[in-house]
Amino acid sequence: MEITSFLRFLFLVLLGVILLGGSWFFDNKGGEPVGLDCSLNKPCCTSKNRIQAKSDLTLDTLKQPKPIDHLTETPHHPLDPLTLQEINKVRTILSSYPPFTTSFPAIHFVSLDEPDKSVVRSWNKGLPLPPRKASVIAYLNGQSNLLTVDLESSQVTRHDINQGSGYPSLTFADMAAVAKAPLTNPEFMEIIAGRGVRLSDLTCVSLSPGWYGEREEGRRVVKVQCFSNEGTVNFFMRPIEGLTVTVDVDTREILRISHTGAGIPIPTATDTDYRYSAQNKAEEMMKPLNPISIEQPNGPSFSVENGHVVKWANWEFHLKADPRAGVIISQAVVQDSETGQPRSVMYKGFPSELFVPYMDPSDAWYFKTYMDVGEYGLGLTSMPLVPLNDCPRNAHYIDGVFVTPDGKPYVQSNMACVFERYAGDISWRHSETPFSGMEIREARPKVTLVVRTIASVGNYDYIVDWEFQTDGLIRIKVGLTGMLMVKGTPFQNINQVGEAERNAMTGTLVSENVIGVVHDHFITFYLDMDIDGTNNSFVKVNLENELTSPGESPRKSYMKAKRDVAQTEKDAQVKLKLYDPAEFHVVNHGKRSRLGNPTGYKVVPGGTAASLLDHTDPAQFRASFTNNQIWVTPYNKSEQWAGGLFTWQSQGEDSLAMWSERDRPIDNKDIVLWYTLGFHHIPCQEDFPIMPTVLASFDLKPVNFFEKNPILRASPNVEKDLPFCRASVASA
Repeated sequence: MEITSFLRFLFLVLLGVILLGGSWFFDNKGGEPVGLDCSLNKPCCTSKNRIQAKSDLTLDTLKQPKPIDHLTETPHHPLDPLTLQEINKVRTILSSYPPFTTSFPAIHFVSLDEPDKSVVRSWNKGLPLPPRKASVIAYLNGQSNLLTVDLESSQVTRHDINQGSGYPSLTFADMAAVAKAPLTNPEFMEIIAGRGVRLSDLTCVSLSPGWYGEREEGRRVVKVQCFSNEGTVNFFMRPIEGLTVTVDVDTREILRISHTGAGIPIPTATDTDYRYSAQNKAEEMMKPLNPISIEQPNGPSFSVENGHVVKWANWEFHLKADPRAGVIISQAVVQDSETGQPRSVMYKGFPSELFVPYMDPSDAWYFKTYMDVGEYGLGLTSMPLVPLNDCPRNAHYIDGVFVTPDGKPYVQSNMACVFERYAGDISWRHSETPFSGMEIREARPKVTLVVRTIASVGNYDYIVDWEFQTDGLIRIKVGLTGMLMVKGTPFQNINQVGEAERNAMTGTLVSENVIGVVHDHFITFYLDMDIDGTNNSFVKVNLENELTSPGESPRKSYMKAKRDVAQTEKDAQVKLKLYDPAEFHVVNHGKRSRLGNPTGYKVVPGGTAASLLDHTDPAQFRASFTNNQIWVTPYNKSEQWAGGLFTWQSQGEDSLAMWSERDRPIDNKDIVLWYTLGFHHIPCQEDFPIMPTVLASFDLKPVNFFEKNPILRASPNVEKDLPFCRASVASA
C-alpha cells in the first residue's frame, strides 16, 4: 500500500510538472532540456549538460546597457548631443533674442555645435566639459538664419544669413501643409474627379524639386503628386500619373498645375498590400523557416556608457543620433594587439549626402533628383526600429532628441540599435592536409559589432550599418528596400508595347499599368580619418603591368605596386577603373611599424556604380560630389555636407566639388576622406510591390597598422560555452 501510494504521488507530481511547465521535459539523447524559453528575460538556454536556473541571470548581471532617462539626462562627453533641457534652453534664449521677439522663426535644425577638434582630442574623462553650444538653422521672412547659441552665457554668439542659393531642409509641418494645399483648388479637384478618384482615397506627397532655372527662384517651392489609396496601404503603387502641382511653401499658393496623364489609368490595388496580415497564407509556396536567433546566455559583450560611449572587444567610439546624418560615429579607437594601448583610427564618420536621380525627362519626373540627407534628413526620417526583425535579440536601442518647427524638443525613440552579429562567418582558419604529417585544424568565428539606423525617406528605406570587426576593419554597408517610385502606363503587358514606345520607356513594366523607372542611389560618406594622430597623407598604390627583360624569366609579365603620395586635393580625386586598379591608403608617415612601414588604413571600394549624367545637367551639377568616388580634403569644420549646408533648391555652388577646386595641400595634413557608394537600379518584377533588400558596402581596413595579425590570440568557440536549445516535442 505504501509503495502504491508513493508511486501514485510521484505520478501526480510529474503530471503537475508537465501541466504547469508545458514543454519542460527531457529528450532521450543525453538529458537535454527541450522547449526552453531562450528570451533575454528568461535566459534558460544552457550549455551542454548544464541547466541554468532562470533566476541566475538578470538584466543587471547581463550588463545590458541602460536606456537614457531623457528628463534627467546630462552630458558627460564633449560630443554628447543636446539634451531635452538644453534644447528647451535654446528655445528660451531665441525667444528673447531681439530679431525673433516679435515673430519666432521656424526652427529647421538644432544640434550640438561641436567644440574645436583640438579641444575634443585633448579632453579626458573626469575633466570639465568644454562650453556647450548649439547650432541652429531657422527660417523667417524668406531668410535662412544660421545661429550659434552659447548655453552657458545664454547668448547668441553668431548670426549669419545665408547669402547663397538653397534653403534649410523641409520640415514635417511644411510637407503636411503643402500636401493639403491643392485640395482647395477648383482646377485640381476637377482633375481628380475626372480621374475617378474620391477625395477620401487621395494621398498626396511633397517632393523636393531640385533646381532647374530661374522660373522658381526666390521662393521655397515643392512639387505635390498624388496617389489613390483605395483598397491598399501601398498607395505608391497607384500613382495618378502626370499630375504635378507646384506650390509655394510659404504662401501655400498654387503656382502651376501640370496634367499630362489624362489617358493613363490608375493601376489597380491588386496584390499591392505588403503586410503579413494581408497575405493569403493558403497560397504560401515556400516552406516556412523555423525561427532563428543568436543566443547570448551571458548577455552582450558590449557596453554603452552614459548612453553614447560604446566599448566592445578592442574598440571604443562615441555614438550619437543626428537629425541630418542619422547617426555619427566619433573618436573611434582600437586597442593595439601588442601593447594594449588605444590608437586613433577615425575622428568622425557619417553619411554626408544621398543623391537619387530618376531617369525620366518628362514634366512629371525630370525634377526627381533628390538629396535625401540635406532635403529631408536621415535622422528625422528614422522611424522606431522593429525588435527581432530590424535588430536581433540583445540589441541596445538609442533614441534621438530632435526639435519641432516651434523649437520644442521631442524624442525619436529607438531610431538606432547596437548589436553583435554572428552569421557563421570565419575570422581566420587553416587546416593541414594529411600528407604534412600534422593534425591541425584551427578556425575562429567572426563576431562583429553593428550600429544600425534605418531611414524611411518617403517610398525608400535606407539601412545604414557601421560594422566593427576585431581585426580592426570597419565595414560601412547600405541596404535599399521599401517601395519603388513608379510611373503609370496604359500598358498591361510588354507585348502591347511597340518598338518606338519600348525605346521611349524609361523603366521596366513591373506590374499591370506600372513602370519602375530606372534610377540611381549615391551615398557619400564623410570620413575624418585620424590614423595614429591628425597628420595623415593619402597614398595611391597603383598596380601596374611590368614586362620582363629577354631571358630574365619564363614569365613575360608581372604586376608591380607603385606608391604615389597625393600632394593636393586634385591629386587625390579618384574615378575607379576596373583595368586601372589601385589601392587607396591613408597613412601616418610619422608613425612607423617595427619594419619601417607607415601605419595606415585603406579604403576598399565596393558599390562602385558611377553617375552617367552629363556634368552640365543641373541635377548632376548640384550633385557634382558624385563625379568621383574618392575625394580628399583638408579638415575644415564648416565643410561637412557634400551637397552644401542649404541643399533644398541649391544650385550646387556650396559643395564638395566646389571646395576642392581650391586644390589645397593635403600631404601630412589633417585630412578628410570622402567615399561615394553607388547603385544603378533597373527595376524588375521582383521589386513589386515591395523590394527585397539590395546591399553594397565598402571597407576601411588596417594596412601595416598592426605588427601582425591582431586576432591571432582570439579564442575558438567551445561547445560547453554555447547555448544548447532544442525545439519542443509536439504534444500528441
